[in-house]
Amino acid sequence: MRAEAEGEGELGMLMVGNVGVNRVRTACLDFENIRNLEEMVFQRPGGFEATTKPYFYQRARDADIRLAQRVVNGERFHPATRSLWFFDPGENTPCPAQWYGQWNTGRFKAHCFFSPTAEECPEI
Repeated sequence: MRAEAEGEGELGMLMVGNVGVNRVRTACLDFENIRNLEEMVFQRPGGFEATTKPYFYQRARDADIRLAQRVVNGERFHPATRSLWFFDPGENTPCPAQWYGQWNTGRFKAHCFFSPTAEECPEI
C-alpha cells in the first residue's frame, strides 16, 4: 500500500488496500485464480507496479502494518469500496469513464478507482 500510494496519505493507502483485498476476496473477472495477497500483488499482467521498484522491498513500518490490518479486517473507503482497479492518469488529466471495461467510481488525489457491477462480482 505504501509503495503504491504513500504520496496519497493514509486514506489513499487505505483505498489501495481496499483494491488489493477486493481482488483476493472475489473470484471474478481477472481475479478468478487469485486466492492470497502474494498472488494478487505479483499477478502478471495486472499486479501492482510497485513490485518492480526497490522501494517495494523495504521493510514495512508499524504504521504500514496497522493500515494494512484495517483493510484486511474489512474497513472500506469510498471510492475504492468495491474497486478492483486504480491508476494515476497523470497530473491535470481527468479519470476516464471506464478502464478495463469497469466504471469509474471516483478519484482520490492522483488515483482513479474503477469497480465492477454487483452482477459481475457479487462477492465484493
